[in-house]
Formats: sequence, C-alpha cells, structure tokens
Amino acid sequence: MDWGTFGEWWQSYLRPLLEIGLIAFLIYEVLYFLRDTRGSKVLAGLVIALLGLSFASERLDFKVVKYLLDGFWTILATAVLIIFQPELRRAFAQLGSLAFMQGKHKREFISELVSAVANMSRRKCGALIVIERRIGMRGLADDAVKLDIKVNAMVLESIFYPNSPLHDGAVIIKNGRIIAARAILPLTRADSFSRRLGTRHRAAVGITEETDGVVVIVSEETGTISIACRGGLYRELDPVSLEHYLEKLIIDEDDDALIPEAVHHDTPAEPAGESVGEEESK
Repeated sequence: MDWGTFGEWWQSYLRPLLEIGLIAFLIYEVLYFLRDTRGSKVLAGLVIALLGLSFASERLDFKVVKYLLDGFWTILATAVLIIFQPELRRAFAQLGSLAFMQGKHKREFISELVSAVANMSRRKCGALIVIERRIGMRGLADDAVKLDIKVNAMVLESIFYPNSPLHDGAVIIKNGRIIAARAILPLTRADSFSRRLGTRHRAAVGITEETDGVVVIVSEETGTISIACRGGLYRELDPVSLEHYLEKLIIDEDDDALIPEAVHHDTPAEPAGESVGEEESK
C-alpha cells in the first residue's frame, strides 16, 4: 500500500473511526467518574425533564416552550460545570498530581502502614494486611465488608483492635486506600509449608500464590512482623526492614527485593486456629 492509498484510507475510514473511538472513550470515562456522585442524580433529572419537555413541545406545538428549550440546551454545558464543580476540581487535581506525586503518595501510605504495624507489633495485636498490586482482588473484596478509607495508622489499629467487629480476617488495600475489611483469604496447600504455622500465615502465603499482592502479618502471639510475597513467607522483620521492603515492592515494583534466603517455611509459630485471624485471638 503506497502513501497515497494510505492517505485516502486515513481520510475516509481511519480518522473518523479514531475520532469516534476517542469521543466514546472520553464520554465513558466521564460518566464512569461521575457515577454515584450527588451531582449525577441532579444531571439525570435535568436531562429527563428537558427531554420530556422537548417531546411535549414537539407533539403539542408549544412554540414558546420550544424557543426556551432551544436556548437552554446551549447553556447545558455551563450547567454541568456548575453542578459537578467539586468532582471536576478533584479530578483535575488528581490528574495534575498523578505523574509528580504518585511516588510521594505511596511513601506516605507506606509510612502510615509501617507506623500501624510497629505499634501493633509492640502491643502484640494480630493483623493481616493485603496490598493489591497489578492483579485485582475484586472477588475477595466483594465478599468482605466494603470500605473506602485512606490508609491511616489509627484506622488500621482500630480495625485490628481485639474484639473489634472487623478484626477477624484481612484488610485489603488498593491505591493507598482501604477497600475492604474482614476478608477471608485462601489458605496455602504447599506441602513444604510448616503445619506449625497458624492460619493467618497460611492465608497470607495462599493469596500470594494466586496474585502478585504483598501481605503484611503481625503475630498476636509473639508480635513478629512478617511479609508474604510470591508464595514465600519472610519473618522476623523490624519496622525499618519492613519499610525498605515495601518501598522496593510497591514503589520500585522490584519483585526480587526479597531474597530467597529469607523464606521460612519451617519456622515454629503460633498454633493454627479455626479461621483467618482467629488462631492468635483465642
């Protein structure tokens, strides 16, 4: 195909298809972003009212109403900007900070997580925290208690506080936000995994065998801090080492940050319990 033929195809077929696809993508993204917002119901009601009045004016030949509606449709774009002003401002703020602040936001989230884990380790408060990376965990989140909270040390500590309604199970974190609590994780069935390790640790390893997530575990029996990743369990970490590994795994996305020699499948631990998060709370 020579350049002349390609130019004709571009003008006649490819460019219109590209333009239609781009417009459809933008409309979809805008509607998806505005879903479940307070302004979405206002806009839906406004559009329905305008369509109803337009239909009635055409059928009944209401010339004055038709004239007013023709003018109102032209200012609908301005009305949308006013209705969705808070949402649009937040969207542009996120867009402007995405490229420059992503690393900073991840470090802030890791700092809050490490602070919570260090405090829970000192108090021997058991915890199971799953950090989603590239592979989604929507199925697990749908079966858990759904939340939408920015990661905060006090929030995490309150969730795993003994006898809290949400302490039994795992917390799932996505993009620096807690999206679910009381999640039940699959247990590892690896033969090499020590039977002396409790259900919390087996669940942590089990989810990393199915996804690329990173799991932080705090033992309620000993206060030991551990990380599970790629089917391996890395135990007896201090807060400094935990922060270092989390930065490597989450910010740098370096899956080789945890060396194979750190894997412990046969280290004695707490006795197994009945469900995730319960083996150390009884």
